[in-house]
Amino acid sequence: MKLASLSDGRRGPEQIWNSAPQLAQIPPISPSSLVPPGARVVIIAPHPGDEVLACGGLLQLLSTLEHPLQLISITDGSASHPGSDVWPASRLSVVRPQESVEALRRLGMPLHSLKWIRGGFCDDALAGREAQLSQFIARYLQPGDVVFSTWRNDGNDDHETVGRASANACSLVSARLYELPIWAWHWPAREGAIIPWQRARKVRLDTWTVARKLHAAHAYASQLAGDPQIGLAPMLAQVLLERMREPYEIVLS
Repeated sequence: MKLASLSDGRRGPEQIWNSAPQLAQIPPISPSSLVPPGARVVIIAPHPGDEVLACGGLLQLLSTLEHPLQLISITDGSASHPGSDVWPASRLSVVRPQESVEALRRLGMPLHSLKWIRGGFCDDALAGREAQLSQFIARYLQPGDVVFSTWRNDGNDDHETVGRASANACSLVSARLYELPIWAWHWPAREGAIIPWQRARKVRLDTWTVARKLHAAHAYASQLAGDPQIGLAPMLAQVLLERMREPYEIVLS
């Protein structure tokens, strides 16, 4: 995950995820309605852990339906602690993939059959490589795939670039795209009008599924620990973990 501080001036306690009245009006949708029988599911994560934040619950549900699964990790997330001697990029480039393996194990993903593509792109630098990124993603897609990626207006440069690149790649190969907001839920409530509520669908999660998702998020030890020596707060802020307790996930169709 490449997460900015959630304590900056833009984000107060009344954020979209815990105050927007539209949330209660979002129609539910079942995983079987999102993904036709036999279709392959492709999750595209800009940074390691975005797949857990965005759709860790949905991933569990789709896995039980025995859909073929492919995860594309665009970056290795090694730029998450700039200037840190405790978490330099050289260490994170090794640790973050290990954390991802453990997180997927905690979700109950079938690691023996999960196809996992690591892009090796540099995080915080995707905007200038959008065309190349579209071609890279398209290379691993097939007609009829159902693709889940970050929303192209999520409020984070990498998330938005991957969202646009995913949309372009899907159009090239005739795959179906669903977009996943992550940062957008932490905008101030007054900015909720920007969310395309008419496109939103709610995937309901039971208590056990939510618990496994939270357990998976805690596999990212590097993101739970900042670097106090340089004033760097944890990337996985408490407010993000609180939102992950909600008994649903939102997809944009």
